[in-house]
Amino acid sequence: MIEELLPESVVTVETHGDEGFQDAPLYPEEEARVARAVPKRRREFTAVRACARRAMEKLGVPPQPILPGAHGAPTWPAGLIGSMTHCDGYCAAALARATDLASLGIDAEPHAPLPDGVLRSVSLPAERERLTRLTARPPAVHWDRLLFSAKESVYKAWFPLTGKWLDFSEADIELFADPGDETRGGLRARLLVPGPVVDGERLDTFEGRWTVRRGLVATAITVPHP
Repeated sequence: MIEELLPESVVTVETHGDEGFQDAPLYPEEEARVARAVPKRRREFTAVRACARRAMEKLGVPPQPILPGAHGAPTWPAGLIGSMTHCDGYCAAALARATDLASLGIDAEPHAPLPDGVLRSVSLPAERERLTRLTARPPAVHWDRLLFSAKESVYKAWFPLTGKWLDFSEADIELFADPGDETRGGLRARLLVPGPVVDGERLDTFEGRWTVRRGLVATAITVPHP
């Protein structure tokens, strides 16, 4: 599912449900981070790292610990960039060589409406206006949940480039459905604060893709080198 949203230079590994990933071994450093975690948190932590290590193997990089860094963002081996996501019944990791992409972010969420009150706290007035128009179309997509997922992917791509927090109100996201297919499309995020500088160029937009499948909505942002 995530693979179809990303360029060929990105390696992805995903798991639906319990496919053995949740019982994969952890490195001692990782074990220490979840020693007091509730079982659900431990299962997700373990499964998504198993996905990431398989992706490392596909890139020819020896598997190694993946520790949370600042604001919980994963710390990747030198020369790699990546992103991870997990929700009930699903985990995925996406990795690429830093020479191929500057950054990336992925997110998956249950394909269901956001809880009452959440949309207003995570969106801009202009975004809500656009969602109103989108929800008038056939009800194949919960656009509010899709917008939330897109915000998460934008942040995951932003943080490794800046080391700074990005508030929900600091990126204005437009969502587009592919012609003739209401279950996939593109997205564009206009940054409302000074964007990251990549290879000497300041970026003011991020772009990506989204899809709805198997009861999930997934989004991905890729930041190419200029």
